Amino acid sequence: MVFGQVVIGPPGSGKTTYCNGMSQFLSLLGRKVAVVNLDPANDALPYECAINIEDLIKLSDVMAEHSLGPNGGLVYCMDYLEKNIDWLEEKLKPLIEDHYLLFDFPGQVELFFLHSNARSVINKLIKKLNLRLTAVHLIDAHLCCEPGKYVSALLLSLSTMIHFELPHINVLSKIDLIENYGNLAFNLEFYTDVQDLSYLQHHLEQDPRSAKYRKLTKELCDVIDDFGLVNFSTLDIQDKESVGNLVKLIDKSNGYIFSSIDSSAVEFSKIAAAPLDWEYYRTAEVQEKYMKDDEFVQQTGRMQ
Repeated sequence: MVFGQVVIGPPGSGKTTYCNGMSQFLSLLGRKVAVVNLDPANDALPYECAINIEDLIKLSDVMAEHSLGPNGGLVYCMDYLEKNIDWLEEKLKPLIEDHYLLFDFPGQVELFFLHSNARSVINKLIKKLNLRLTAVHLIDAHLCCEPGKYVSALLLSLSTMIHFELPHINVLSKIDLIENYGNLAFNLEFYTDVQDLSYLQHHLEQDPRSAKYRKLTKELCDVIDDFGLVNFSTLDIQDKESVGNLVKLIDKSNGYIFSSIDSSAVEFSKIAAAPLDWEYYRTAEVQEKYMKDDEFVQQTGRMQ
């Protein structure tokens, strides 16, 4: 049984940096890690990849040969990979004995909530190679600074969760830079736990660009609330404690935490049902570390 992560998210959310930092962290834990680059537009890799899609197809060649733009070219590359899945399977077989896998996907969001090719590639690998994968969906933390962008991030996260049908963890990446983009309207817990979105309505109505879409925004927020699936973890990829907390959550979601346990079904159930001991570190500690105290007090007052 092989475990791993499917790293996805919009352009600029930090997927490649995440794969580089996560592979180093897991290696320090004693795991043998193999990074699989499935982004044909990523030609400046900071990590050593075990498998590179550019050995199969190159985005630049596709764009030149078929007169496609970057987006169309990426869709073509994913379709080509799906049709040549045997190539990827053969490349993975030597690694599945003892490696932990990190799949670095392109940042084109249509691939994860609209098109079926990326989902089909993952599903075929899961079935044929008996993989246990968690989707790690990175969202840039600066989107929390603007209510409209935050709602858009929630919709993208929800759509991707429903479309991908994998154990799924949404992550606010670059949390260490969150103050660089402006003050949050509420405390951090509001955004990570996706609390009552009606609080955002007032802030959205203050923006003339958003006011005329008031009814649409309300309906979209109601959809997100009705599903009740989306929440966020936080990540500073340069902070080993932050990375370690996220690894604990991923290991529980894909079952890695159980892989080395030889025990009864009762013991497995106890581990599965037990809460992770890092709720404080997920929000309050992050708030204290990366946001000023006076802002925290002010934002807490707004919620009361």
